[in-house]
Amino acid sequence: EVQLVESGGGSVQAGGSLRLSCAASEFTFEDYAIGWFRQDSGKEREGISCMSTFDTIPYYKDSVKGRFTISSDLSNKTTYLQMNILKPEDTAVYYCAAAAVTHAQALCVMHHLADFWGKGTLVTVSS
Repeated sequence: EVQLVESGGGSVQAGGSLRLSCAASEFTFEDYAIGWFRQDSGKEREGISCMSTFDTIPYYKDSVKGRFTISSDLSNKTTYLQMNILKPEDTAVYYCAAAAVTHAQALCVMHHLADFWGKGTLVTVSS
């Protein structure tokens, strides 16, 4: 079964950067869309960036465009989220998720399409 393990979370001051990693096992990138989601306490989970072999460009939620970059390293089956110019409102638990045969925007907008989820990593941005 596919397993997704996130890492790289932590505490950072506003304006700083973090890079999250999502290591996948038993996973074939060519068959899946994969993306990053976040959820702060009391708020709904939101898809912030997703990528798929069915799309030429990744999807980004408007609030992170220009600050976050999603990428994948096929050799080690790891997906990254580079987060720059972090803001306090970026504070949340960040999850990666994968969905079979799905477009990037569809996965990010419709969480229920995800077939597999990681357990999350906490990002805290202080002002």
